[in-house]
Amino acid sequence: MERFIDREQEMETLQTEYDRKGSALVVLYGRRRVGKTTLISQFIKDKKALFFLASEESESQNRVAFQGKVAEFLDSDLLRDAAINNWGVLFKAIMDKDFDTKPILVLDEFQYLGKANPAFPSVFQRIWEEILKDRSVMVILCGSLISMMESQTLAYGSPLYGRRTAQIRLRQIPFEHYHEFYPEKTRRELIERYAITGGVPKYIELFSDSGDIYDAIGRCVLNPSGYLYDEPYFLLQQEVCEVGSYFSIIKAIAAGNSKLSAMSTVLEIKSTSLTKYLKTLMDLDILEREVPVTEDNPEKSKKGLYRIKDNYLRFWFAFVYPNKSFIESGHSQVVLEKIRKGLASHHISFVYEDVCRERMWQLNATDTWPFHFTKLGRYWDARTEIDIAAVDPEGKNLILGECKYWQEPMGANILRELEGKAGNVAWEQGKRRTWYVLFGAGGFTDELEALAAERDDVLLFHDRET
Repeated sequence: MERFIDREQEMETLQTEYDRKGSALVVLYGRRRVGKTTLISQFIKDKKALFFLASEESESQNRVAFQGKVAEFLDSDLLRDAAINNWGVLFKAIMDKDFDTKPILVLDEFQYLGKANPAFPSVFQRIWEEILKDRSVMVILCGSLISMMESQTLAYGSPLYGRRTAQIRLRQIPFEHYHEFYPEKTRRELIERYAITGGVPKYIELFSDSGDIYDAIGRCVLNPSGYLYDEPYFLLQQEVCEVGSYFSIIKAIAAGNSKLSAMSTVLEIKSTSLTKYLKTLMDLDILEREVPVTEDNPEKSKKGLYRIKDNYLRFWFAFVYPNKSFIESGHSQVVLEKIRKGLASHHISFVYEDVCRERMWQLNATDTWPFHFTKLGRYWDARTEIDIAAVDPEGKNLILGECKYWQEPMGANILRELEGKAGNVAWEQGKRRTWYVLFGAGGFTDELEALAAERDDVLLFHDRET
């Protein structure tokens, strides 16, 4: 499956930079498999461009490979055979040529050049200042190792700090575009697939050849030779040095230890020592920290909970990691049966909440309510848990909602329970107006639909079909 979906904003940014007079330096980064190279390939498709993919080889080997690319780009046999040991000479050779249109120079996996030679960002800074900056050229520095790309190109201490004209952090594709990958699937089927693959194009591609999600799981995930079987290890190995420590933290969170104190107890590590690991995992889009949406100071809130943000990792730690002995002993069917029984209740139902919250932002932008909320998330306290909570502080409006990934229709009892929970939410109690929204994968009973039709403060959204 070769499809280019979403990424309109990113393409617009790249085109704006290309159209700017003079030079442009764009830093494009994001986790592996997220579609960076595909985005660049799409952008440069009809343009004069040199694309160089750096490797984990030595700097000199990368320079020789780059020289070959430059010689091909300039159609120069002389350059191809020349003995060159200076990066600047190669970039100068490019800029000495007259081009009809602005050339684009792409250095993909840029972080490997800095890994091979920590001084390379300084080398490239001089090249930018002396050879490229005052010319009509667009340079794209692209990389997958988020931590290294940030330290080498974006951080205050980087030689390249302040030189970029734009930066793009490419993230996973939102669920709203998922139907473009699978136009023949119902919304419920899309949610099933999204719950496993998230918005990672490579994962989506792997699942595209199978009509049944369980066939795809068996082929791609529960097979020790499958592409996704050891993906979590691979992702961490690429990004961090202490793989075991990070893995243990994710494992602890997957087991339900979402509070910092609980993690500290289980892992027998001081809370203060855990924070740096948690920050790194959040920077990598693997974890996220949540607080009740009504908290005034989220950063300092003691109610923070950590959760696995990445859908595939959440699925893998729930179903694959605890059952690796079955899989590696050749009994993956046992695991597949466990997944069949528990996938909806133990995994998809939680992802469904994320899908509904994403939809809330879309509804917010289309004037669904006579106000616009500014914060969206969940609400919880010692007595209450609510799937959706959104606040409009200016107008003192509060939206509360529930999401049920059920086969059967949702009944009026859920609305009554939600109204009861609303009484436990202290935010602007007695001053606010409360609105209700219900999302049901199995639709709603006639009683609930009739009740909602009579009220202006209740909205229903079903995901039964499309």
